[in-house]
Amino acid sequence: MIIVVGSVDGRSESFERLMKVSLEHVHRSRGEEGCIEHVVQVDCEAPLRLRFFERWRDAVALEAHFARPESRAFVQDVAKLCAKPPVMTIYEAEEKAF
Repeated sequence: MIIVVGSVDGRSESFERLMKVSLEHVHRSRGEEGCIEHVVQVDCEAPLRLRFFERWRDAVALEAHFARPESRAFVQDVAKLCAKPPVMTIYEAEEKAF
């Protein structure tokens, strides 16, 4: 499984638009092949920061997600709406039941 965590810091004048395009992206991504979970949330300690959490079946599914024109357009939209460059980290993980 692949886990993606990220965040983006918005600006007060564009935060509503940033939330809108982020939610659209999340909802669209959930329907993609290999998407297990995809969420965006407002950071309670930094109210202009959005945090993303994603789980993908494998690297192939994530690469296909990144290659979609809609995903590339989302990245371009975010770049225009955020206060500084987004942060993203990708992890390879193994699920274990406890």
